[in-house]
Amino acid sequence: MKTAFIFPGQGAQSVGMLAEARENFPIVRQTFDEASELLGYNLESICQNGPEEELNRTAVTQPAILTASIALWRLWMQENGTKPDFVAGHSLGEYSALVAGESMLFLDALKLVSLRGELMQAAVPQGEGKMAAILGLEDDQVVAACAEATEGDVVEAVNFNAPGQVVIAGNAKAVDRAIEACKSRGAKRAMPLAVSVPSHCALMREAAEQLAEEFSTVGFNDAVIPVVQNVPAAIVTSRTDIMQNLVRQLYSPVKWSASFALLEKEGVGAAVECGPGKVLGGLAKRNAPAIKCYSLETPDGFNAALSALSKKD
Repeated sequence: MKTAFIFPGQGAQSVGMLAEARENFPIVRQTFDEASELLGYNLESICQNGPEEELNRTAVTQPAILTASIALWRLWMQENGTKPDFVAGHSLGEYSALVAGESMLFLDALKLVSLRGELMQAAVPQGEGKMAAILGLEDDQVVAACAEATEGDVVEAVNFNAPGQVVIAGNAKAVDRAIEACKSRGAKRAMPLAVSVPSHCALMREAAEQLAEEFSTVGFNDAVIPVVQNVPAAIVTSRTDIMQNLVRQLYSPVKWSASFALLEKEGVGAAVECGPGKVLGGLAKRNAPAIKCYSLETPDGFNAALSALSKKD
């Protein structure tokens, strides 16, 4: 049976995340210590103690989720050593996937996502951008609602997460108009998200260009484990393609549903969520119900995945 490790993005964070793993596995604490030393502040303290407002600040959230995800990946490799057939990450989680896939080093990824968060935070003044989740419409209905609502502003469908679940982003007023347009089309729910930046839309293009300049300081490699990247929803191993897709990802839609369809087509029978939260496991059940999902977030979950997926001699 083929396996895929999937890595979460923003929204998976919570104060106290990985608390049990931190207490039980030294490598989790060691990974946070590495991150804190590079970042120049105590990342683990923010993750464990808050305040929540600080953890939810994009420039902190992104290093926090990357570090938590790689801590669990390192634990998996230490305890099991079995590499998956594919890796994939949702938005920010793509950086975690690329570290696991050996396309980049953890500390390089940490440097990039820290800058990525700062650039995204600075790209749109506080309160002028917005994101919202639209439930119960077809993808093309959401796209049409956004087109109707622009009126010279930016609002786009940016996360195609699962059938009937699309996230939109852009200028706040345009997002509000798109919410109403979606409701008029019969959306079951259309709700603003508690995020500080409008990710994956055209408002992030300048931030993407600035981030790309930093790529020259990072030693990207071809991926050892094939990566399913968000923008093309395709299997990628070439370092050149990986870098180009990472830049485009910042202002392009996350094709998560299509990515999961590809994993299912490739014969993946088990998906392991490697990071805080269980959002991706929930999406997996909607995108590909036949794929068995595991979560490494807690020691019990980790041990269950270890038991089910360890290679038998």
